[in-house]
Amino acid sequence: MGKMIELTAPDGHKLGAYRADPSGKPRGGIVVIQEIFGVNSHIKSVADGYAKDGYLAIAPALFDRAQRNVDLGYSPDDIAKGRELRAKMANDTVVKDVEAAVKAAAEGGKVAIVGYCWGGYVAWISAARVAGLAASVPYYGGGVHEAIGEQPKCPAMLHFGERDHMIPLEGVKKLAAAHPQQIVHIYPADHGFNCDQRASYDAPSAKLARERTLAFLKQHVG
Repeated sequence: MGKMIELTAPDGHKLGAYRADPSGKPRGGIVVIQEIFGVNSHIKSVADGYAKDGYLAIAPALFDRAQRNVDLGYSPDDIAKGRELRAKMANDTVVKDVEAAVKAAAEGGKVAIVGYCWGGYVAWISAARVAGLAASVPYYGGGVHEAIGEQPKCPAMLHFGERDHMIPLEGVKKLAAAHPQQIVHIYPADHGFNCDQRASYDAPSAKLARERTLAFLKQHVG
């Protein structure tokens, strides 16, 4: 359904992005933020899914500043490589690349950002730092509970798994208490429960989270 395009960040950096268009007039735009595995087949399928729901979806290749065309699987070696690339990413430049994606997605109308894993963290800080966002939906954002001081400028809905060993439930509860105006959902699932290519995939939790996300997007984006 989609195709690769090129974006230009405010500092002139050129990065790739996967673009998926709806069949008719867009309800709005959605920026889809990758996990540590790059813009791989799963992230493309997520973007395609939002396009089928009527949104113009843009998934920027945020690792392009360190290594272009990153497309990893989920083996131990892939995880190690993804973490290595993640460590090279600076929030200041990541946010610039998100700004480029938001600008592209705005062609479809109001824009939301949805992110998974590391992308969930990026979606959280972008809600506080990137202009032009109508909503933010972080899924199991690693480090979000440590970024409790970020102040989103748009409504946010956050999804977490209660069995996620990388994001302590205590930290999630503190985050929810510090941001009572935002929506926090906790599922009987592990980290990565939305990804149907991972062993941690939890179909009931993924289905419920998606239904909640689509209702939230309909309310704030269109």
